[in-house]
Amino acid sequence: MAAPDLHAAPDFHPKRSLAARIVSAYGQEIVIAAAIVALFVVVSTINPRFLGTNNLNTIIAGNAYIAVAAIGMSMVIITGQIDVSVGALIGVLATISGNLAVSGAPVWIAWIAPVFIGAAISGVTGALVAYGRLPSIVVTLGMLSILKGGLVSVTGGAWINHLPPAFQLAQQRWLGLPVPIWFMVALTLLAFLWMRNTAFGRSLYAIGGNPEAARAAGIPVERRIVQTFMIHGAFAGIATMIFATQLRVIQSTVPPNLELTIITASVIGGVSILGGTGTVIGSTLAAILFAAIGSAMIFVNVSAYWLRAVIGFLILVTVLVDMARRNREFRQ
Repeated sequence: MAAPDLHAAPDFHPKRSLAARIVSAYGQEIVIAAAIVALFVVVSTINPRFLGTNNLNTIIAGNAYIAVAAIGMSMVIITGQIDVSVGALIGVLATISGNLAVSGAPVWIAWIAPVFIGAAISGVTGALVAYGRLPSIVVTLGMLSILKGGLVSVTGGAWINHLPPAFQLAQQRWLGLPVPIWFMVALTLLAFLWMRNTAFGRSLYAIGGNPEAARAAGIPVERRIVQTFMIHGAFAGIATMIFATQLRVIQSTVPPNLELTIITASVIGGVSILGGTGTVIGSTLAAILFAAIGSAMIFVNVSAYWLRAVIGFLILVTVLVDMARRNREFRQ
């Protein structure tokens, strides 16, 4: 079995034009970007208020934490794993962050504590998956129950009030743009470049594509999986920092359906649920698309409950297209 070349550019073919190679490598991302533009044009024609500053801020800055969490989730799925406990993890980390803030701890500690705690918790999950040889869906379902049940048992779902104004990082603006947008764009670009241009990042694709071939190529598969889960947990911590500082109060509960939204953003963004392919740019664009669809339904007087149906349809189409692509590549 041939060992994977960790430094080869994806879908590179010297006889194809640059445009053809870009479309081949990033077709899903291009489709999602086009869908976002088309949605904005159509809905703003029906209701011009859709392009209002407040609404755009709600769509992009208000959902940036989902995009940030989806970056780490995309890395996990690319390696052929999954984490359905990420929503519960963010709920727990937000509660910890809020309690640190009201306890009088420096705000920077309340901001960064979720990053380190998230990495540690996800590292335990990754170790169970990698070294315990347990399916990630089973391990993370167990972690979901532990985190969710423990959070409610300890806090009773209480609200955390009287958060200090300095804690509200997500409400600040840098150079006229909301801070969450800066985090979303910067982290997406950095993660994309890191995964594309470093041996570590390329190894994630190799593991997801064929773990045995990756192991034969000298990649420490088990250690990489643990490290990937830890990175994912750190991104969940950064997402928590944005999520917890958006409002003046924090409820000590797990945000409903958050893990499904994050996973769906990764999958519809082009990350194959079977592992080995996809980019974090696609997951970020998909997170923005979901938020835009939900807002558009309100502006055109369509029930927001249809959003789940639309997302479910997009998931099925994306998975079917991915399976068809893989079958075509296998036959070739």
